[in-house]
Amino acid sequence: MYTLRDQGSLEEQFAMAQRAGFHAVELVGTHDVDSYELNRLLNEYDLDAMAAHVQLEALRNDLQTVITFNKAVDNDVIIMPWLPAEERPDSARGWRELGQELDQIGQTLRRNGMTLAYHNHDFEMKKFHGKTALEWIISASHARNLKIELDAAWVSRGGQDPAQFIKKLRHRLFSIHVKDNSGIGTHDDERNFTVVGDGIMAWDEVLPAAERAHARWFVVEHDQPADAEAIITKANQYLKDHLRR
Repeated sequence: MYTLRDQGSLEEQFAMAQRAGFHAVELVGTHDVDSYELNRLLNEYDLDAMAAHVQLEALRNDLQTVITFNKAVDNDVIIMPWLPAEERPDSARGWRELGQELDQIGQTLRRNGMTLAYHNHDFEMKKFHGKTALEWIISASHARNLKIELDAAWVSRGGQDPAQFIKKLRHRLFSIHVKDNSGIGTHDDERNFTVVGDGIMAWDEVLPAAERAHARWFVVEHDQPADAEAIITKANQYLKDHLRR
């Protein structure tokens, strides 16, 4: 739903997702509505909530509210989507400590029948003592308490090979964010992102690697789409045509 955040009302966004052929969506917080209204709209447009992005501040300071709201909309996966620049560790120790904190939050969620996952950008691909920041997070947490939602395009922008990186996520990979990099000089008005299959990434390697790693979801996303409905419609069809299962 982050892709559709600027597309009119929440109801218009859900209608667009339905027209594009989707049956599940990844929520962004509460969408500024109560659980009753969110349930009403999900039911109206025949959509399930497969996960919700929730910021670290809410997970640290208001976890019970997060749990209560998401249980009310029948969602059991919480994904931490972003670290502001001022909160990003600058050492292996700092990333390990973040991993330990997320492990504790994930343990609490697991005891409430829920799952915690972490969504990356490019800055988690920076290496400290030979390991990326994301690997330090993983090494400091347990697979039962913290899963990964891998944004393949950001992995590539961070200088890593997404297909190869997926091999490091055994028992960890919950989902893949699916968008493509277009390269500098094209789609400049869209932050140089494009629809999956139209860019420079090797999806013929990434998608099979994700399937082998038992990714449960392939989530269509675009950070700044010029034509959001066209992009999500085309991406949905691409995945239907290229996923083996």
